[in-house]
Amino acid sequence: MTSRPGLFRVLVAIVVIVAALFVPLPWQPLTRIHSEVTIDRPPAVVFDYVSTPANWPLWHPSSLGVTGATDHSLRPGERVTEAFRVAGREGTVVWTVANRQAPRAWAIEGEIDGRAAGTVVYTLTPDGQGTRFEREFTYRAPTLLFSLLNWVALRQRVDSESAEAVRRLKARLEGGT
Repeated sequence: MTSRPGLFRVLVAIVVIVAALFVPLPWQPLTRIHSEVTIDRPPAVVFDYVSTPANWPLWHPSSLGVTGATDHSLRPGERVTEAFRVAGREGTVVWTVANRQAPRAWAIEGEIDGRAAGTVVYTLTPDGQGTRFEREFTYRAPTLLFSLLNWVALRQRVDSESAEAVRRLKARLEGGT
């Protein structure tokens, strides 16, 4: 049988370990999800389509809906709110356009509940008569628990959803379903 001081030490150790899982990390590891596809459409057409938020739910499986300035290709400083389901987690994110270099590059920065939630960067390069479209989603792990979950399962699911998104984008812009 364990003595009371021994049991107390074990309980304190468990509490400390659990608390450490939720403490903000000072270094916040960065995850990069890179997806790319070649689309048989000119860069300007692809750029206008992907930078118009009303189109996101039509090609990105994580986008459940978008509100705000959704009917045009967004310019720096413009914001939209997106309902999402990423790796099984649902929520809303406010995206702000951080960079626009039509038709070559476009970037948005996300915020969830006032905290940085990641950055999405689109890079478009002419490729013959078409466009090489690259999508990079970066996000940080704010806690040890998030970092562990990301390492075990989240990153793989986000990567898979991103690959599916660019596949759907290609199909949609080339006239498929």
